[in-house]
Amino acid sequence: MISDKQHINLQLDAHSVGLDVPREQEPNYRYAADLLNRRFRYYLKLRPNASAEQLWMYTALEVAVALQSDAREKSLEPIEKTLTEINKQIEKTINQ
Repeated sequence: MISDKQHINLQLDAHSVGLDVPREQEPNYRYAADLLNRRFRYYLKLRPNASAEQLWMYTALEVAVALQSDAREKSLEPIEKTLTEINKQIEKTINQ
């Protein structure tokens, strides 16, 4: 029987992180680690004297804000679609 999980090792800055992840999610974990490393290096260039802990806090905050913004946009999508349809109906009625 093939396990639905696989063990992967991710490198986050100087830290190696071992995780058992769902097989179908493995590329997402690797992409996320790459994203975190890129943002960490970005903040390292901006604040070369900051501690690693501070840099990870900046990184985490940026990713959390992006996640929150994305979630908000997705939650508004059905409302925007409904409003667009209502506006079309109103325009159609006005133009008759």
